[in-house]
Amino acid sequence: MSLAQPIHSNWFDETRAGFEASLADKLERFKGPSSELNEAMAYALLDGGKRLRAMLVFAAGHAVGTPASELGDAACAIEAMHAYSLVHDDLPSMDNDVLRRGKPTCHVKFGEAFALLAGDALQTAAFQWLAESNQGSVQVRMQQIAALANASGLQGMAAGQAIDLAHVGKPMDLDSLEHMHARKTGDLITASVRMGYLSNPAVTTVEKSGLEAYAHCLGLAYQVIDDILDVESSSEVLGKTSGKDALNNKPTMVSLMGLGNAKKLLAQLRERAFVACEVIKPSRRAPLETLVELITNRKS
Repeated sequence: MSLAQPIHSNWFDETRAGFEASLADKLERFKGPSSELNEAMAYALLDGGKRLRAMLVFAAGHAVGTPASELGDAACAIEAMHAYSLVHDDLPSMDNDVLRRGKPTCHVKFGEAFALLAGDALQTAAFQWLAESNQGSVQVRMQQIAALANASGLQGMAAGQAIDLAHVGKPMDLDSLEHMHARKTGDLITASVRMGYLSNPAVTTVEKSGLEAYAHCLGLAYQVIDDILDVESSSEVLGKTSGKDALNNKPTMVSLMGLGNAKKLLAQLRERAFVACEVIKPSRRAPLETLVELITNRKS
């Protein structure tokens, strides 16, 4: 499937605008006694970001018939978890980056200690917001919490980051690289989709299977295009330091496959994601397809 324009283009802008207001309000009501920590958290979570993970929660929920009003807390939680991961990923002890979303990284702005604490507080906020939510049943919220925890911890994002750090300057085959990316990037994208479809206890096995396949394709596609942009784009366009993977001698999809083959893989993943959407009713499919367009055509 190939489309000249994003499908249902108003959906993303309208949903994101409502989400941004909700996220800012939630963080404002979440303030603690340290003004500097509050400021560091807001700096990391607000004022930037594509909100693709939050939009995946809304899109997957819409796909199974859940209204947006029942998905906001899960969307806020996934963005808080994502923001935490970026703050910690940028630290000198990790990727040591100084630019994120077109502005100085959190540790550059507030110092390492407050960046570390901001990440810690954002991570716990994600679980608190879900635990205290009145959206959906207790069983639904428990399943969403479990999905988020599994994607973020020892079997998910943290594991991926550990594998990444262990292979700087070392050889890695394509299967191992895909496994690393599935943990480091893909699992949180899958959790976003999962938290959306889990909102409806009546979701069918066929719908789950299709949405899981969709999430897998988008998770890998997100990393493939990240590696392509790291080679082809500039820091000004990306909003983060370009060419850093090559500088740090990190294995990437481009370094292992070549730029041309990486672009072919991206095209294949895009088509497979569209096919996976076909298990969803046509009337509920457009937001999922819009996100395929946005993710696979992104420039930053």
